[in-house]
Amino acid sequence: MDIINPYEAEELVSQYIDFHYGDTYFGVDNFAQVCGEICGSIAQEQKQAGRALDIGCAVGRTSFELAKYFEQVDSVDYSHQFIATAIELKTKGCKDYHVKTEGHLVEHKTVKLADLGYTEYTDRCSFKQGDACDLNEIYQGYDLIFAGNLIDRLHSPLQFLLNIHSRLNIGGVFILTSPYTWLEDYTKKENWLGGYQNSHGAEITSLNGLKEALGANFEMLVAPRDVPFVIRETARKYQHTLAQMTVWKRVR
Repeated sequence: MDIINPYEAEELVSQYIDFHYGDTYFGVDNFAQVCGEICGSIAQEQKQAGRALDIGCAVGRTSFELAKYFEQVDSVDYSHQFIATAIELKTKGCKDYHVKTEGHLVEHKTVKLADLGYTEYTDRCSFKQGDACDLNEIYQGYDLIFAGNLIDRLHSPLQFLLNIHSRLNIGGVFILTSPYTWLEDYTKKENWLGGYQNSHGAEITSLNGLKEALGANFEMLVAPRDVPFVIRETARKYQHTLAQMTVWKRVR
């Protein structure tokens, strides 16, 4: 039996449109926007603001935010529906969607890029479907790579991390966020970066795993920080999560 990718479901696509472009909840700033702003600020400090790659871009808000700082932003996601949504926003500048209130009841909404100040930057963005663990060879020579809440949804996160330096210029910056919600639905347990005890009983955290995987080619640029986000499921049910952000500079 084929496994259905949950990120192709219409309800989840609408949920992610609202997550990226909709209202903020409980005083928590928009996660996709905040991540783009942090990436842009760090790139400017490092004088690395030519080309950026957004892997796991979902429906595109961080990509549009990155375009304020970079001359070119290439964006990739495994979900065809997420990429189709981002392309529609880029070409039409708006998108109608709905969010569930309760049961089968929904609230209809519209997102307009002009209201968010992105219209003049959309030509800098390119969106394509792709697998983060098997990226096309065209994705090379970047000054910054952002992987937002991606690592714990890959079938082979270590493979991804061991190869990511080859996509990045020396001196370029690699930024990840993740709540490290490892699930065997997405990643076999033997492929988890952390969240388990090794054969000696020592606890292995995901940060430990990142350091080991990236240490040969990267140095951690700043201390890890938590970035909160809220995803609305219904009018009275929300996910409130903390993603850990780590920032790495390619040194070899």
